[in-house]
Amino acid sequence: MGDSDTVTADVVVVGSGMGGSTLAWALRDRDVDVLVVERGRFLPREVENSQAAEMFLEGRYKTAEPWFDGSNGEAFQPGVYYWVGGNTKFYGGSLPRFRVTDFEETQHYDGISPKWPFSYADLEPFYSEAERLYQVHGIDGEDPTEPPRSSPFPLPPLPHEPTIERFASSLRRQGLHPFHTPNGMNLTTQEHRRQSTASDGTPSQTDHKSEAENRALRPALESDRVRLLTEAKVTRLLTDAKGTRIVAAEAEFRGRTIRIAANQFVVSAGAVNTAALLLRSADERNPDGLGNSSGLLGRNYMVHNSTFFMGVNPFRTNTTAWQKTLGINDWYVAGPSNEYPLGNLQMLGKLQAAHVKGARPWAPMWALKAVVDRSLDIYLTTEDLPTRDNRVRVDGDRIVVDWTPNNTAPHSELVRRVSAAVRKAGYPIILTERMGIATNSHMCGTAVAGTDPAASVLDPNCRSHDVDNLWVVDGSFFPSSAALNPALTIAANALRVAPHIASAAV
Repeated sequence: MGDSDTVTADVVVVGSGMGGSTLAWALRDRDVDVLVVERGRFLPREVENSQAAEMFLEGRYKTAEPWFDGSNGEAFQPGVYYWVGGNTKFYGGSLPRFRVTDFEETQHYDGISPKWPFSYADLEPFYSEAERLYQVHGIDGEDPTEPPRSSPFPLPPLPHEPTIERFASSLRRQGLHPFHTPNGMNLTTQEHRRQSTASDGTPSQTDHKSEAENRALRPALESDRVRLLTEAKVTRLLTDAKGTRIVAAEAEFRGRTIRIAANQFVVSAGAVNTAALLLRSADERNPDGLGNSSGLLGRNYMVHNSTFFMGVNPFRTNTTAWQKTLGINDWYVAGPSNEYPLGNLQMLGKLQAAHVKGARPWAPMWALKAVVDRSLDIYLTTEDLPTRDNRVRVDGDRIVVDWTPNNTAPHSELVRRVSAAVRKAGYPIILTERMGIATNSHMCGTAVAGTDPAASVLDPNCRSHDVDNLWVVDGSFFPSSAALNPALTIAANALRVAPHIASAAV
């Protein structure tokens, strides 16, 4: 960017993860000058990308500073990564749509999951567009909770490998409805699968994984309307004399402070960092943070109740290369067998010893390898509910997270039911690890969208009720968390609000 201390654009997008990169792609052909600002840099392509030990034991790609647990003041290492493409560089490419009921007021065991300010039908065309952009593999008709679709999946489902097909057959005999999970992994050969075995949690050395950088940002940068500024950490947003409009962002850029002036400012830094940035941007006109007249900025933080689950058969090895092809939603909504929603089952990418060493540090690697060579690996999620006391705060340079899990009884019941089903499928040993405060890859809710400015931070189009030219397009806007991976919903929403942002920018 040269030696200038001021950069200008029509639209500044803070963050290059799923929301920011998808928005840049959606704006690429519109008559606006877009600048994506990313605090990280491009993640290198190297053989270590696919080595779980480098990622989970050596911390090769960890870039986040510690956050602090508000309950005890202790530091923890969050599961966030500052690279171009954000957390999608490390996700497993799971790209489901939320269900119709996820957008509606729903009774749960511990309370109400609130209604969204727009419906599934409103978002559906953009789900279809996002599936095409991220090359989603899937098939309709297998999952009884599948919502209506205006177009088929762009690509056929990834087939199960033999061990997973045998598991699916057992589940069907038990009266369940296993389905091929919607996935953005373009694995057309067994060699591709072997190359991507660890890609649920590590970067991909190839472009087999559909993520924000390769599917959205790189194509957007081919337009002369989109630019990218890396290694620039936005630290503050500055408002005009009335405090109702942002005039510039301040950023730390390679050892100096620069100023970024724009017409519209879009924040997409992740639910924690977005809230922290807006809280740190407090001024005389906005003493509690930008866009915080409701007092809800940073509150309603949600991350899912989640459990890593392993079913082990000591006498049968699992040679599956890419395991993340099967899901179950039989207990996702309330029904005859469960009074309240329980949640989702999805397979994990095949676990390796390095993946589980952190949870069992006392165990020797040879023993861990013996277990994971014989395990089915599953991820279970149950919806957590928004509460004011679960929140993000800032304390000087520190980010503090107050989080007490809720709606945990349904999660325990989900674990119990899955344990029974997995045992019946031939895996007598069950090992589980409940995820804690540091597992926050599904974070959302800290700047909720709604129609009432007193009860929400953003309007239904994700524009601040208080600050005319402030928008948020990451998971912060979610009024509820559902119990599914949020990435496709974030992408679809960015496509939905892009025309509104473009219109405001001209």
